[in-house]
This record gives sequence, C-alpha cells and structure tokens, in this order.
Amino acid sequence: MSGSYASFSQSYAEAREKFLAAAERAGATPETYLNPNKGPGGETLATDVAWFGEADAPRVLVAISGTHGVEGFCGSGWQIDWLRGDGPKSVPRGLGVLIVHAINPYGFCWIRRVTEENVDLNRNFVDHTQPYPDNPGYRELADFLVPRSLDEDTLRAAETRLAEYRQRHGDIAFYRAVSAGQYSHGDGLFYGGNGPTWSNRTTHAIVDRHLRARRAVAVVDFHTGLGPYGYGELIGHYDPDTQGSERSRAWYGPSLMETKRGMSASQARDGLTHYGYNRALAGADVTVVTLEFGTYSREQGHKALRADHWLHRYGDPLSGEARRIKATLRDHFYPDRDDWKEMILFRGHQVVRQEVAGLQAN
Repeated sequence: MSGSYASFSQSYAEAREKFLAAAERAGATPETYLNPNKGPGGETLATDVAWFGEADAPRVLVAISGTHGVEGFCGSGWQIDWLRGDGPKSVPRGLGVLIVHAINPYGFCWIRRVTEENVDLNRNFVDHTQPYPDNPGYRELADFLVPRSLDEDTLRAAETRLAEYRQRHGDIAFYRAVSAGQYSHGDGLFYGGNGPTWSNRTTHAIVDRHLRARRAVAVVDFHTGLGPYGYGELIGHYDPDTQGSERSRAWYGPSLMETKRGMSASQARDGLTHYGYNRALAGADVTVVTLEFGTYSREQGHKALRADHWLHRYGDPLSGEARRIKATLRDHFYPDRDDWKEMILFRGHQVVRQEVAGLQAN
C-alpha cells in the first residue's frame, strides 16, 4: 500500500500506532481509555481520543470509528488521513474537532462486529432501566441464525427455515427480525445487551469530558457493510419533520437517507449511537449521522457473521478454522482494495466539509 491509502491498516495494533503518531504530529495530546481485555496476541486494547481547535469552542464536530469493531478499518483509515493531511490546520475559529478512534477496540482487534460482551454496540444505547424492545421474530429464528454446526446438512436445513420465514412474512419483516436488535439471546446476533457495555460507558465518559455545555455538536459515525460497493450512504435516524431531521436535510441535501422515512438501505433500529448522543446532550443542537459504506451482498455478510458467532459460541477463536472465518469476515467489512479506499476518503472528507459548513451556520 502506498500513497494516500497508507492511512489504512492491516490490524488494530497498526491502526492504533498510526493514529497516535499522526495525532501527536498534528499537535494533539491523545487521551487513552484502556479496555480491561487484551487482543488475541496480548495486544493492549484502548479507545484513543484527539482534540483539535479551541478548548472552549461552542461548536464541535465528532468523528467516530470502530462502533462495529471490524468496521473500524474504514473509519480509522479516514481519521488518519485527516490527521496526516490539512484537517487539523484547517479547523476554523469557534469550532472544535474530536476524533474518537476505535470506540469498540475489542471487536476491532479480534475481528468481530460485537464488543467483548457479545453486544452490538449500535443496539446498546437503550434505556436499560426500562423493558427492552421485543423481537419475537428473532426468537423464532435464533437457532437457525446461529446453528450448532456449520456442516452442510445443518446449514441447508437452517437456510430452508430462514427462507420459509422470509417468504411467509416478507423481506422487511425478515430483516427486522434478524438485524433490528434483540435482547433475549445473549450469545446471538445483533444482541443489544442487558446493561451499558464498556464502550457505551466510555462514550458517555468522552461526552462528559469534551461535549458538555457546547451549543452545537455534529457526529459522523463510520460504518461498512450495507449498500452498493464503495458507496457512502449518509443515514439519518431522526423522526420526520423534527429539528434534527430538518437540520440534517439542510446540511447534507438530497444524499441524506432517513430510516424513518423508509429511504435507507438500513432500517430504523433500537439502541443506536444516534440515541446515545442525542439523550446525553439534550439541550444542545445535536446532529448525528451514520456514514455507511457498501461492500458486498447482505446475504454474504449474514453468512460471515453467522460463522463468527458460531466460532465464539461453539468453536476455538484461536484455531486454524478461526483464521479462515476471521479472514472472510474482515474481507466483507473491509475490502482491502484501493478503489474502495479512494471512495471512503473522498466521501468522508466531503461529509465532514458539509458538517463544518453546517456548524458554522448554526
């Protein structure tokens, strides 16, 4: 890898090293939130944060990588490119920029989408004092989504049952049952957890330290895996006709896809980072978007996730079989190709420029 694509990495450890070095060269003093776990090779796991701009800036832009662990290769690559380029020097007066690297370091390092608690962090920002959202469809499909074996006969039987459910209920209901989030199967797919995860608590610690008493906060959360290859879909989750929705549409224009208007490749979900930031910063003008870069087919992604969950439930995460499963999962969420990386950098910088303009006009 050479040229501008050198900001991308081959491992979490490499990405963290590059991020810390680039942040320091750009004049920041990175803050580290140590995760109590280790990587498969004994690697230190941490979320690292870098601040640029005036300490008391009334408006702040936040860029997050690694909410879904293995998807962190994408967001980290953009963050490091921004740090190595003109990004830090171009922060305007009255604006702060907060770069949050690897908010789910366990998933990034272990090549998993989930946290160390087997939780989908983007389903974990619910009110854990209230009854959890119910997902009866997932309960019906749970044993077929993560079967006890990956042998041919078991997988064929599982696929048959999933296809029957999909034909009976339709695509929208099927995908909602599978991936909207569930709170009943702790070792299953898209599990939202039974309390705030380490990454959730760390998010709130970062918010408390850096974002309180700001007038306006814009957040872009980098993701991969849905949509056409390389396309960066900008996704908003606000209710239609609210201030957040109207502000997002004004900033980003017609490329903004809103889940609650049925416009996006993603459906409306429970427990998103979106809700965590908006609740934590009630009183400020908060504008949160997901920047979702497409890779390969949704079905391919589900098969890769199924194998990874099977591995960590029934297999050996340090085995030779694990290396094959991890390589497949990594490839789905991080196509290691220059054409894909070029699209990530272009679209990422474009969206951040739009956010800066929107914040300045706020």
